[in-house]
Amino acid sequence: MEFFKIHKDIPFMKNALVFNVISFLTFAAAVFFLLTRGLHLSVEFTGGTVMHVNYAQAADLEKVRGAVSGLGYEDVLVQNFGNSKDVMIRLPAIKGVSSAQQSEKVIGALKGLDAEATLRSTEFVGPQVGEELAHDGLKALGMVVVGIMIYLAFRFEWKFAVAAIIANLHDVIIILGFFAFFQWEFSLAVLAAVLAVLGYSVNESVVIFDRIRENFRRFRKMNTVQIIDNAITSTISRTIITHGSTQVMVLSMLLFGGQTLHYFAMALTIGICFGIYSSVFVAAAIAMWLGIKREDLIKGGSGRKDLDPNDPNAGAAV
Repeated sequence: MEFFKIHKDIPFMKNALVFNVISFLTFAAAVFFLLTRGLHLSVEFTGGTVMHVNYAQAADLEKVRGAVSGLGYEDVLVQNFGNSKDVMIRLPAIKGVSSAQQSEKVIGALKGLDAEATLRSTEFVGPQVGEELAHDGLKALGMVVVGIMIYLAFRFEWKFAVAAIIANLHDVIIILGFFAFFQWEFSLAVLAAVLAVLGYSVNESVVIFDRIRENFRRFRKMNTVQIIDNAITSTISRTIITHGSTQVMVLSMLLFGGQTLHYFAMALTIGICFGIYSSVFVAAAIAMWLGIKREDLIKGGSGRKDLDPNDPNAGAAV
């Protein structure tokens, strides 16, 4: 399915150096903010109080969130727990204030809104648990990266694997850089979005790499730059359809999903936008600079009888 078909290849690689300089500067800025400002970790990582509150009727999460924020708490996670009548509230730890004191103060504010609000349980999530979550999250990220590299190395060639993983890590670091610069809350949901972006970005890279390999087989007289430009141009319609439809869904979560899904959708939005950019201008350009050529992707001799040697578009034997 195609919305349109471009008949003349767009010279993407002509300006590859300029776009990659921009990418490098953006990447360096993201690293700088991560080192100087750090991530604003949620209660799940830093430790704090988790309250479970029950209502006789469906709870109004916005009113609950407003009441808790009125007590001076920032970045409080308020969401339904199990059903619409049960609410889970995560509060950051405050020095000198116990978990019991926090929950007593909060439930008092909630009873002021609804006398039927009942505190079911209060738990303290210690920083040790937070450290375990952070460690497990980093381990999951590392396993995804290694898995992607192995997959691409087997499916294509090591130069493509290196190019794709650099481009995908470029996306991840820039997402984290945005969260560090604006001090948005980094939660487990955001970590899940980062892992999703890794898979999403590599999918776009694989589509372009597949077309590059196909072009090497089809167009014998094209050089590497022309092959890459043709591959990217011929997949633009597909890119617009897939990324556009995905972004519409993500924007609906961003605009209408409430605070619970806000930063999750924000991370996905940044990742989708930079994922398209990196697949076209970073991954393809790095693969070109690493010296990909027809021989890297096509194995075997050229003595197939079904190919016309006078055909300029005849494919090489595989």
